[in-house]
Amino acid sequence: MPEDLTRLSATQVLHRLRQGHLTVEAYARALLARIRTRNPVVQAWSYLDPELVIAQARKLDQTPLEKRGPLHGVAIGIKDVALTQDMPTRYNSDIYRDSTQSAVDAATVTVLRAAGALILGKTATTEFAATTVGGPCRNPHHPEHTPGGSSSGSAAAVADFQVPLALGTQTGGSTIRPASYNGIYGFKPTWGAISREGLCQFSITCDTPGFFARTVEDLDLLADVFQLADDEPLPESPFTVNGARIAFARTHLWPDIAGPGLQAAWEKAKSLLTQRGATVEEVDLPGEFEKLTQWHANVTAGEARSAFLGHYLLSKDKLHPSLISHVENERRLSNKEFLESLDGCARLRPVWDEFASQYDVVIAPSMTDEAPHGLEFTGDQKAAAMTQQKCPGGRTDSVR
Repeated sequence: MPEDLTRLSATQVLHRLRQGHLTVEAYARALLARIRTRNPVVQAWSYLDPELVIAQARKLDQTPLEKRGPLHGVAIGIKDVALTQDMPTRYNSDIYRDSTQSAVDAATVTVLRAAGALILGKTATTEFAATTVGGPCRNPHHPEHTPGGSSSGSAAAVADFQVPLALGTQTGGSTIRPASYNGIYGFKPTWGAISREGLCQFSITCDTPGFFARTVEDLDLLADVFQLADDEPLPESPFTVNGARIAFARTHLWPDIAGPGLQAAWEKAKSLLTQRGATVEEVDLPGEFEKLTQWHANVTAGEARSAFLGHYLLSKDKLHPSLISHVENERRLSNKEFLESLDGCARLRPVWDEFASQYDVVIAPSMTDEAPHGLEFTGDQKAAAMTQQKCPGGRTDSVR
């Protein structure tokens, strides 16, 4: 029975390509066949041109061995909020529904192309990656349930073996929540570690590009490509669970948001880590962190006013009401409140650093429960936002 190429991780694909056991074109055709079969159900793609994919694949196959990059031939989906010079960028917005293509790539896409990645297509997103309105993208495990948002298509496509890697973004949980809902890995790097040039902006303080994959090795591969660890000293020995100090921080929102699925996963995780020799401690964040929920809301709302002003002036009638509300400042957020929120977050960064330095790992919830039934709502972002809120704009890496 022939090998199912769609089930291979990015790392496995790279190995076969380097050994000459696989061509990029054959790999691309396998993925396209999977997409033809499954995308009518999952609807993870907002744009995909099979002819363009095959043309890219053939060009990559013709690349001399000495010029092949670290991602040579590996397919990746791009969230449809990142500019792509050969594909339209539509932001799931009626304003740009007829958009053709841009003149340039987003910085993230430039890095991926330079590394030899096969840019497969654009993945579904909520409008401007800034609302919780879902559909038509579905959770591949249970099509009547949401895949989460705003990086809906990126997570769903990876989970459904339509592509091994995908690019997403996060402002308040938009990478790690869909990863959790779809049962894959999501990685939100430290804020500012990856350029956001060419990405749709919601909050300049919180917006962060992120990745989806089915294996940790594949996340590590992307981290190398984006040089995320170049300024960090390598550990003398690999991290091991045995003997590690691991904190479980439920955060102050737990009593209001923790559903039975989250509670069960929480207890199972503590038990598994304890069995493997970790020192597990359930901890409370310092009391000042309770203000972060409101501060995060203030920061994103304040920065959304300028981010969406142009779209508002261009075509207000085609904007979602929540985005209109940001621009018109219906909350009546004052500049004083906005600045105080930024300052409050800044003051907590050294507090977080001191707290986190006591542990090897700090675990916090990435979602409130299992993916909810229905497609209209992409899920409660409060829990996932907590991983963003611990230090908005600061140094925190989050992995689902």
